[in-house]
Amino acid sequence: MPCSSSVNSTVDNGGLRKFKLNESTFLASLMPKKEIGADRFLEAHPQYDGRGVVIAIFDSGVDPAAAGLQVTTDGKQKVLDVIDCTGSGDIDTSNVVKADADGCISGASGKTLLGSGTWGISWCMSFFTDTLTSRLKKERKKKWDEKHQEAIAEAIKHLDEFDKKHVKVEEASFKRAREDLQNRVDFLRKQADSYDDKGPVIDAVVWHDGELWRVALDTQNLEDDPEGGKLADFVPLTNYRIERKFGVFSSLDACSFVANVYDDGNVLSIVTDCSPHGTHVAGIATAYHSKEPLLNGVAPGAQLISCKIGDSRLGSMETGTGLIRALIAAVEHKCDLINMSYGEPTLLPDYGRFVDLVDEVVNKHRIIFVSSAGNSGPALSTVGAPGGTSSSIIGVGAYVSPAMAAGAHCVVDPPPAGLEYTWSSRGPTVDGDRGVCISAPGGAVAPVPTWTLQRRMLMNGTSMASPSACGGVALLVSAMKAEGIPVSPYTVREALENTCIPVGDLPEDKLSTGQGLMQVDKAHEYIQKLHNLPCVRYEIKIKQAGKSSPTSRGIYLREANGYQQSTEWTVQVEPKFHEDASNLEQLVPFEECIELRSTGNASLKAPEYLLLTHNGRNFNIVIDPTNLADGLHYQELYGIDCKAPWRGALFRIPITITKAMAIKNRPAPNFFSKDVISTRLNENILRYLWVLLGLRLLCGHQGLILLEDFLLTLFSPLQRPMKWESVVTFSSPCAKSFAFSVEGGRTMELAIAQFWSSGIGSHETTVVDFEIAFHGININKEEVVLDGSEAPVRIDAETLLSSEKLAPAAFLNKIRVPYRPIDAKMSTLSTNRDKLPSGKHILALTLTYKFKLEDGAEVKPQIPLLNNRIYDNKFESQFYMISDSNKRVYAMGDVYPNSTKLPKGEYNIHLYLSADRKGTAAKCAWKNVRDAKIKVLASLKQGTDEERSEWKKLSVSLKSEYPKYTPLLAKILEGLLAQNNVEDKICHYEEIIDAADEVVDSVDTDELMKYFSLKNDPEDEGAEKVKKKMETTRDQLADALYQKGLAMAEIESLKGQKDSAVDDDFVHVMVVQGEKNSAVASTEGANVVDTTDELTVPDLFEENFKELRKWVDLKSSKYGTLLVIRERRCGRLGTALKAVNDMIQDAGEPPKKKLYELKLSLLDEIGWGHLVSYERQWMHIRFPASLPLF
Repeated sequence: MPCSSSVNSTVDNGGLRKFKLNESTFLASLMPKKEIGADRFLEAHPQYDGRGVVIAIFDSGVDPAAAGLQVTTDGKQKVLDVIDCTGSGDIDTSNVVKADADGCISGASGKTLLGSGTWGISWCMSFFTDTLTSRLKKERKKKWDEKHQEAIAEAIKHLDEFDKKHVKVEEASFKRAREDLQNRVDFLRKQADSYDDKGPVIDAVVWHDGELWRVALDTQNLEDDPEGGKLADFVPLTNYRIERKFGVFSSLDACSFVANVYDDGNVLSIVTDCSPHGTHVAGIATAYHSKEPLLNGVAPGAQLISCKIGDSRLGSMETGTGLIRALIAAVEHKCDLINMSYGEPTLLPDYGRFVDLVDEVVNKHRIIFVSSAGNSGPALSTVGAPGGTSSSIIGVGAYVSPAMAAGAHCVVDPPPAGLEYTWSSRGPTVDGDRGVCISAPGGAVAPVPTWTLQRRMLMNGTSMASPSACGGVALLVSAMKAEGIPVSPYTVREALENTCIPVGDLPEDKLSTGQGLMQVDKAHEYIQKLHNLPCVRYEIKIKQAGKSSPTSRGIYLREANGYQQSTEWTVQVEPKFHEDASNLEQLVPFEECIELRSTGNASLKAPEYLLLTHNGRNFNIVIDPTNLADGLHYQELYGIDCKAPWRGALFRIPITITKAMAIKNRPAPNFFSKDVISTRLNENILRYLWVLLGLRLLCGHQGLILLEDFLLTLFSPLQRPMKWESVVTFSSPCAKSFAFSVEGGRTMELAIAQFWSSGIGSHETTVVDFEIAFHGININKEEVVLDGSEAPVRIDAETLLSSEKLAPAAFLNKIRVPYRPIDAKMSTLSTNRDKLPSGKHILALTLTYKFKLEDGAEVKPQIPLLNNRIYDNKFESQFYMISDSNKRVYAMGDVYPNSTKLPKGEYNIHLYLSADRKGTAAKCAWKNVRDAKIKVLASLKQGTDEERSEWKKLSVSLKSEYPKYTPLLAKILEGLLAQNNVEDKICHYEEIIDAADEVVDSVDTDELMKYFSLKNDPEDEGAEKVKKKMETTRDQLADALYQKGLAMAEIESLKGQKDSAVDDDFVHVMVVQGEKNSAVASTEGANVVDTTDELTVPDLFEENFKELRKWVDLKSSKYGTLLVIRERRCGRLGTALKAVNDMIQDAGEPPKKKLYELKLSLLDEIGWGHLVSYERQWMHIRFPASLPLF
């Protein structure tokens, strides 16, 4: 394939077979660099070792004291900043205290401390990992036990002495004395059984020294030496970014920490890592060991910032807050690369608030984002988010070479050639994208934090492959900067993908390996040739012909309806430039002649050429999989630059087809024969079996007595993944059975793979035979919910294949209780760490829920809209805490809530949500609280002055809480219109005008006008929601203008100040109870004088009328009353009468009485008495007082 044309085929991973371990090659295998060509590149360009490059490590935190992370190859500070983006180390230091006469303060813990400033308190072990906490607790327990046993021995001694001294205890005083001694012994023994060490407390003091915020900690409780750890002896720290200094809590824990101060000293952030993972990742990418160069990271000259996204309160789980703040920090520090060795499963690929911001960071700020693809393989569609599912991110799979297997993993008989680790996640994504971009070594022995009490550790995973690739990219960026080549994520990605060494011989292997094993030296040569060409990425959007949705990035035919017929697809290829690209110099001249080629067979038909300009190009392709054999098929349609074919593929369209084995109807027991499927596992080939209902698996092993591991996975990718996984060990030929559930009517995938390192010492072929049986009971209810009614719940069950044994059982052990929040507080996060690159600040909403437990129970808070969604979510973050009335926190959680045992009592759940100002998802979250308050406002009666006063008080409060919120302002206007028996009518109508003006001012009329001037897709669900919202806003705007006009007319009538040829008393607008759009106009006289052009003074009524005319049809029955008033105001009584008549005739429902009354008044004013009499007769017919009797 041309995408590998620039790579010398003789230099492939097969060359790595010819190695022999010695001390040098063994050490090199611990930190693999040869596999990706980094050693060859550095040998040729020693100055391009990452110098001038800054990498942001999005991970569990980096220990700045770890081996190899102090300086770069040119003597610069390695770690430029250490940030806890999650807030898990934040301490409230807003309490200001002053020193007493002796220069001391009372700390938050109650201890007397030397100094002054603001202080806070925290449990020290909240900063530590579970592993470190466990170690410290054991050491502390040992010391505590020694002291406690001494106390018990002393208490028993006193009791024994008392018994010896008082053989007979008869006096009451002696009995009480003896009882007291016994109680002491009992208490001490019980205390030993209930021991639960929460760890020591540390006091933190923050002050400003005139230039910087300073921090000191009192860690005396951590030290063995009673004189150690005192606040007075602590060397003050400031934000790490300024002085780049860190502290260590104590010699016992050996845990490094960093201090950062935010919000003018009100928040102190103590930064520690939440696992060794982040330091290990940073070491792979950038570690520098001057005396051990073979153990250097891939780019030892690079610098880094540590962005902790793993929350210590949740173990090490990433949070939305951590992810967003990390992106903010990467832009602020002008980083060149981001490495993120984190990820989770996702339902919606390339979607969500974090993905949107990543797109901005990559496309606008030109930061190259590298991330792990996931460790959930080998089944299809197991790539995780964001690394394996996001278009702007380079997703990396995990590769292992023979040298790595023999050296780092100590495998006795390593594989003969390089391969992907068995567990490395596999594409495609559910929308057809390949998922994995490239591969890199997925294991290393790298630095770890000092608290682990060791310098290095072996870890493997795509978490290790990502920093290996990121380090390789850092070498390229270092070279590009030194050679004056503009750095672009688009250029780097194109070079990487077109210079990889293929891993595996089958086309389907690309779903695991991407384009193959990255090669730094070849990518550098590619970039040198490419630098004069425009920096462009190619966005691919695909839709099935004739359908407007969904849009995908590839083609994935997995279900029967996709591969049983030929289908036509519309492909859109659109070049995308960086945001700072020049229209005249880059966009206009862009034009490429593209030749389309395919790696596959005759099942794909596509055009041969297309001319591509900046605005993109659409073309159709046809896929006919009907003649394909059963199994997995993968191919790519790719574009070649006709003028520069050496570039390889400019864009690729992945096409994945899984053609299932059909299950035929046959009598029970519904088996697939074991002769159907057989695979030779140590040839490293994966076979896939698809069935539709149920499965029983028998695995046999022949001719091999050594340990074997197998991985079995069931996966259904078009919904939340349904997965079953088991690792099976065989020590001799035998059979094993498994049972697991599947979903009827869907394609099921069974992936069986021999673990990459098993089969040690044997070169024989492994054979596994399968026997699959199907069982199934279909029920009409997946879940039974009892709603408190007395009616029984019926469940129907039927067998689908053969007779089955059914043993129904019901367990009523859960109760679901919905709660509404009792309070909601919204604020703007003002610190710089919450200020988006666009300049917007993030909004935070805290919802409070209250509940009561009559007995102890397990509680699991669930928010269906938000749970199980980190990346495919338009929220920026979510977090909850459960506390009691004493503010004791019992549980914390985020998108993956856990059950928590709580004793009897009352509790609060505080749910924290954040989103940017324009985030539509955030509005949904606080909608319940906000709308509930508005509903309360609307329900208040206004019959008396006291009730009106309460209504007004609440409306003012809500306006201050939700300023410029149009629905609220519209509801306030509606409330004013509903008020009756108002004494000062002019003042009342002026209030209506002011309320209407507030509604009008809250609407962005330019945005509204722009929206209604554009055409929208009626089949797009998202567009329909926007349309509904815009139409509602337009109606609220129009109603405000309408009511304002009515009120202005009323005031004119009451004041008698209108400049009109009509008499002063001609207008009388009456708001009918319950109908805010009702009006009745009456006047006397028949003179017709048009005074429209005679109004020399600015006519506010006329201006308001013209504004309303922009948005609605004023001849409609809803707004026509104002048109009648306007015509009547101008003396055009005939036009007014025609308008009323048109409204009566055009009304879609029976016309309201008010329209006929308005018609009568106009007829009377004109002087047509006979018509007045006629219409009054009809009024009794049209609007009778009651129904006739039967």
